[in-house]
Amino acid sequence: MAPPMAPQQLSDTLWSWASEIDDVTVRQAQATARLPIVAGHVALMPDAHLGKGATVGSVIPTLGAVIPAAVGVDIGCGMIAVETDLAAADLPDSLAPMLSALERAVPAGIGPRGERRDALDGASHFVTKRRPHTELTDAQARKVITQYGTLGSGNHFLEVCLDERDRVWVVLHSGSRGVGNQLATRHIKVARRLAHTLSYRLPDADLAWLSEGTREFDAYIADMLWAQDYALANREAMMNAALRVVFRTVGRGRERSRVNCHHNFTQREVHGGRPVWLTRKGAIKAGVGDRGVIPGSMGAATYVVEGLGNEASFASCSHGAGRRLSRTAARKAFDGRALARRMEGRTWQERDAEALVDEIPDAYK
Repeated sequence: MAPPMAPQQLSDTLWSWASEIDDVTVRQAQATARLPIVAGHVALMPDAHLGKGATVGSVIPTLGAVIPAAVGVDIGCGMIAVETDLAAADLPDSLAPMLSALERAVPAGIGPRGERRDALDGASHFVTKRRPHTELTDAQARKVITQYGTLGSGNHFLEVCLDERDRVWVVLHSGSRGVGNQLATRHIKVARRLAHTLSYRLPDADLAWLSEGTREFDAYIADMLWAQDYALANREAMMNAALRVVFRTVGRGRERSRVNCHHNFTQREVHGGRPVWLTRKGAIKAGVGDRGVIPGSMGAATYVVEGLGNEASFASCSHGAGRRLSRTAARKAFDGRALARRMEGRTWQERDAEALVDEIPDAYK
């Protein structure tokens, strides 16, 4: 096993494993690293790129405080991957019927088309039994149920793919959907308001933090943990639905192993001999033996990995390919025909090529 890679130390408080990174992103990360609540250094992952407030692909240790915007608005977003006992030879010659069935089983997109008309088992649990600290409105409670078991939009995806042994895997990327976004946005506004009231000097209002021991901090942590649990269960529900489609299409099959991991979250950990709140914004936990899932860009390979426990990175690693171009820039540079050429030889939603062009592989590292 190769030893963990050493970082480039951009400063005493900013260490980087970034494969390619621009000056604007470095300046954003430096602003985070200079915050008085940061304990030690901020670690930039290989896929680091510009984010809202804090850099996507950064690991931020803080003492006695958490930055809600660093966790992000898609709390608990992450990956799930399942290895099956099926091989490439077991799949039908045409995968189009399987694709259509998967689209029906796992709704995707925004608005009503991305919601469920049928309530899945477990959905009501998050409204009736496992409630967040913030009281949900009737509309939010309905969304918790109708968006449970749904993928969302942006770079969230579902894929049936093969590994190097021609073994069939099912992989998907999703998070806490609309309710996670709304809860996160609420707490980000609270943190900003407190920062203004307390006259904190911040390089970016989205770096406002909540201090441990306050009711605002406790409320955020409770809502964040609820949203993380919702995201984790949401991925499980979608994966179970997708596996039923794959096994029904083939006529047989069973699950061999499963990995389900967050990449937008914070939790208490001990690093450097002291307890910190460790926020992984676009990064996965990679402690010794931890299994994780790192997707590539659309149509590229996904990696199922095992952590080495590199303490310099706070036992963390990258969460994906990392954007090279913003969505707006990608749309200006490419069209649906370019995406179709890049996806040649795969069964995918080609009819939606124009809508998906901002996910073209060329927009990623």
